[in-house]
Amino acid sequence: MKVVVLKQTGKDTGRKADLAKSIYEIEPNDHAIYLDVKQYLANQRQGTHKTKERGDVAGSRRKVKRQKGTGSARFGDIKNPLFRGGGTVFGPRPRDYNTKLNKKLKKVARRSALSYKAKEKNIAVLEGFKLEAPKTNDYLKFLNALSLSDKKTLLVLPEHDYNIFLSSRNLKNAQVTTAEQLCTYDVIHADNLLISEDSLKKIENILN
Repeated sequence: MKVVVLKQTGKDTGRKADLAKSIYEIEPNDHAIYLDVKQYLANQRQGTHKTKERGDVAGSRRKVKRQKGTGSARFGDIKNPLFRGGGTVFGPRPRDYNTKLNKKLKKVARRSALSYKAKEKNIAVLEGFKLEAPKTNDYLKFLNALSLSDKKTLLVLPEHDYNIFLSSRNLKNAQVTTAEQLCTYDVIHADNLLISEDSLKKIENILN
């Protein structure tokens, strides 16, 4: 598959970039995408949730009333979950939500996500992209030149660029990542992918 290479100003360079068939033209595996996105979202959870159980609530351990002869149900101490202010039954406890997936499966998921974007023709290749200073307005002008200011965009760079990262982080629908950090969730979440030419080679090396 060939895609037109664009300048930073949004103009056509007159060249076309080849997208590898083994990455951008495979039959997408929906289940692999599901597993990878599920793992990504699970790993974002801190797992610090905690409720006070019977042993954590402040209160006396004295028996509320005698066991027999009251005509009502028996009760233990004031920490009983049935009482107001008592402990929570089966409440959440701190835990680790991290899961693991095979590397081959994660690669299949990323290739499937990229293939979906290629089929939808939502991938644009850039000749190069640099900013002399961190300015949000400059990044916004760049998106306006590509008519993507109202879309969710993901810019893939060959390596981390501090100026571009700072310029884009204040924009709600703009995200910047590197070829090494590219994940399935980010690809699926974005409406349009903006990939620099140098990033194409790195993505091929990683996913092949």
